[in-house]
Amino acid sequence: MAKGLVIAASLGNCVHVAGAVHFLNLARDEGYATLFLGPAVKPEDLLARVRELEPAIVSVGYRLTPESGLALAAELMERSRALEKQPVWALGCTRPVAERARELGFFDVIFDGTDDIDDSIAFLRYGAIPGGGAQEYFARGLTERIAQKRPYPLLRHHFGLPSYDDTLRGIETIAESRALDVISLGIDQNTQQYFFRQESRDGRLEGAGGVPVRSEDEFRRLRQAARRGNFPLMRCYSGTADVMRFGEMLLGAIDNAWCAAPLCWYNELDGRGERTLRESVEDAQRLIAFHGGRGVPVEVNEPHHWGLRDAHDVISVAMSYISAYNAKKYGARDYVSQYMFNIPNSLTFSMDLAKVMAQVSMTESLADSGFRVYREVRAGLPFLSGDPNVAKGQLAASTALAMNIDPHIIHVVGYSEAEYAATPEVVVESCGIVRGVVRSTLFGNADATADRRVTERRAELMREAEYLLGFIDDAYSGVSSDPLGDAAVIADCVKRGILDAPHIVRRDGADAPQTRVIDGKCVAWDPDAGAPVCERERLGRLGISPDRRARAAGSGGVRAGAAP
Repeated sequence: MAKGLVIAASLGNCVHVAGAVHFLNLARDEGYATLFLGPAVKPEDLLARVRELEPAIVSVGYRLTPESGLALAAELMERSRALEKQPVWALGCTRPVAERARELGFFDVIFDGTDDIDDSIAFLRYGAIPGGGAQEYFARGLTERIAQKRPYPLLRHHFGLPSYDDTLRGIETIAESRALDVISLGIDQNTQQYFFRQESRDGRLEGAGGVPVRSEDEFRRLRQAARRGNFPLMRCYSGTADVMRFGEMLLGAIDNAWCAAPLCWYNELDGRGERTLRESVEDAQRLIAFHGGRGVPVEVNEPHHWGLRDAHDVISVAMSYISAYNAKKYGARDYVSQYMFNIPNSLTFSMDLAKVMAQVSMTESLADSGFRVYREVRAGLPFLSGDPNVAKGQLAASTALAMNIDPHIIHVVGYSEAEYAATPEVVVESCGIVRGVVRSTLFGNADATADRRVTERRAELMREAEYLLGFIDDAYSGVSSDPLGDAAVIADCVKRGILDAPHIVRRDGADAPQTRVIDGKCVAWDPDAGAPVCERERLGRLGISPDRRARAAGSGGVRAGAAP
């Protein structure tokens, strides 16, 4: 049943109707009956239809001079006093018109062009007024807020400055701007590693890479700073030590919107912690179980770490599956799958999209009623230029590409990241750039996913990734009943080079693998032959027989022993 009738018209001598029509389209999608009265409608004619039809909402548009707009609005207000039943009055106009119209106090809501599609949707669904700060309009959970805003994606941005006080004030500014939905708290390495061992913090590195936070109360104060504006959610990456304690603390201190933990990183492999690789995989699995058991969404921010280290595309696609597989196995019910575009940064847009489409297909093959997958997209950090004007264009272009996969969340990357951590002003401006792209692409964009080159590359990557996953299952079947969910197996796959990337330091002295970007694709490369190699060839050259592959899983560690 329809929620009621929405009438829209351009008022007086205004003939601009695009905004009115778009608003009615949104209203129709939200279950309203709609009626468009057309351009240049006189106040008395509009009121006659309102009296006749008794609509729930009347939306009038005016985009000419403020003085004439004010006169028409005043006439409309005066004539409306005779109505027995008042509708909700909405005005769509320019900012100068809005400034004058607000003086009347007549319109229930005014859209002045600085608002966005999600503001219109929130108004139609919940009566939320753009610019209002009523907390009850904003869902406090991630999945609830996604549902609240669909089809508009949530915007998330990383934020953390070297000064705690500057970060606190910055969060207030960002929340009041209503520019985003999720503040991703960026903490420094000292906090990630030594939060529960304050005596071990290195004073020389305080604030390096994020905000230094020294107590649970300081985390709580940062969360409280965001309780204004549109009341954005807050989340934070997992620790690199004391992982379970840190995760539990974040839930209580900042109401962590979702847990994010990689399987293979934040350890001896990347120098961001002292854990062994196997320990970090086991910790990630426990962290997933802890949060999943409490109904908290989980992200295993794993595949892009491989891409950032120039792993060939098949590795990133396979790791998308392994990440989701572990999330599901260990109890996550709501899974945030992050897709970082532009890594390596020399990929062409078509081949980059093909890779992400393959990742999406592999990940969502695991989805069911008990395991819901949400797509999160972002531009790649190495992609952005140090020239801020160029970087802004790149941010917009990457977002337009990412919109092809219909994301639930956009992780906005500040255009300044190639030079310095984003300030509140950069966060707001970067989110504005992304909002502009979303507004232009959300409805009726050309479908790049249908491009023949893209679909062929996607299929190729899926075949290769499935071969790699099958190889792992076969190789370790003798020592594990579930190799892809076994921490010892995953760690050993990295040690043995089954999962590998050029930037990983090999402690056994073996040469790092080589990859090349050929025809816009990142491929495994044979330097002797001067040609790409498929997974069958690459894995065959590791010299791992089935029996020896199986025995390898129990050794543990990272590249610590001799080659099998």
